[in-house]
Amino acid sequence: MSICSCKCNCTTAAIVVSLIVGIITAFLQITAVITVAPVFLWVALGISVGFLGILTLTTGYSCCARACECRCAALNTLLIAILGTVLFSVVLLAVGIVATSVLSAILVGILLFFLTLTLTAAACYVRQTAGCDQ
Repeated sequence: MSICSCKCNCTTAAIVVSLIVGIITAFLQITAVITVAPVFLWVALGISVGFLGILTLTTGYSCCARACECRCAALNTLLIAILGTVLFSVVLLAVGIVATSVLSAILVGILLFFLTLTLTAAACYVRQTAGCDQ
């Protein structure tokens, strides 16, 4: 049995917002309105690795026998977002970015989707861990 009500499960909202940011970023990249510097890719990689380290350290302390299903959903979303950010930032660092390339625009859009999802899913996870979803 779950002790949570899941009234305010914000992972769906996090995914929708991240998808919108990813699509807008891909469009702006393909039209060469924005450019992505390698330093941004290193920062994205650092943010995701930092989140993974913090999450690894704190999850062991916040576990209990009656874990909330909502918290597990937010945690799964956060882990997927972190691993996606790591994967796509490493791929973009290895490949290199061409300002008007369709493939680069798609990869940058996916990277920003995962990076935004990392930040919004972390907010959801903190909110649900603190018990503010009830």
